[in-house]
Amino acid sequence: MPNIKSAKKRVLVIEKKTLRNQMIKSALKTAIKRFEIAVANKDAEAATTAYRYAVKKLDQAVAKGIVHKNTAARKKSQMALKYQAIAA
Repeated sequence: MPNIKSAKKRVLVIEKKTLRNQMIKSALKTAIKRFEIAVANKDAEAATTAYRYAVKKLDQAVAKGIVHKNTAARKKSQMALKYQAIAA
């Protein structure tokens, strides 16, 4: 445990940031899972809404620096291919 006041503050700030990052990551994973379930059920309507929501969550995670932009681009590309296969 730190003794210096600024170090104590950093510990508190890092805890808050960690919780926020976990919350965003969890929401992102849930959005992706919902899209995967919609694709597995071959439900085009649910897949459309889930795809849009998942892409939005990926973009938000990139903007906050939680996910690397290339990782997000790769995931969006993979989801787009699955979505197009179902929509056709």
